[in-house]
Amino acid sequence: MKSYTAHLKLDCPPVLLLEGWSWGAAAFGPFWLLWHHAWVPAVLFGAAVMLVLVLLPPGLGAVFGLAFGVLAGLLGRDAVRWSLERRGYLLTHVLAARDVDSALARLLHARADLNASLIGQLG
Repeated sequence: MKSYTAHLKLDCPPVLLLEGWSWGAAAFGPFWLLWHHAWVPAVLFGAAVMLVLVLLPPGLGAVFGLAFGVLAGLLGRDAVRWSLERRGYLLTHVLAARDVDSALARLLHARADLNASLIGQLG
């Protein structure tokens, strides 16, 4: 089972975010953050990586680059979660499910009021 956090905002569909390590964030860093609309963390992370790569000797810069990749993998989803909070989403539920569809089904089962709002948005 995987853990998902459910983030809700009035008149917006729920956002489900997987907990834990992100290979995408580890491999692509600020680009992964941009893809997930985490603008501020992406700019800060990208600036830190560029600063380290420019200021340190090549061998040491590569070591720090690898360390930044590990850091991004560990904290990438937290940065996205922080960005969601900045945009007005509230962390409302933590769900355990096999996949994101099962997590959404559990959320809609727990919060029947969301069914009507989602149907209204689709129609």
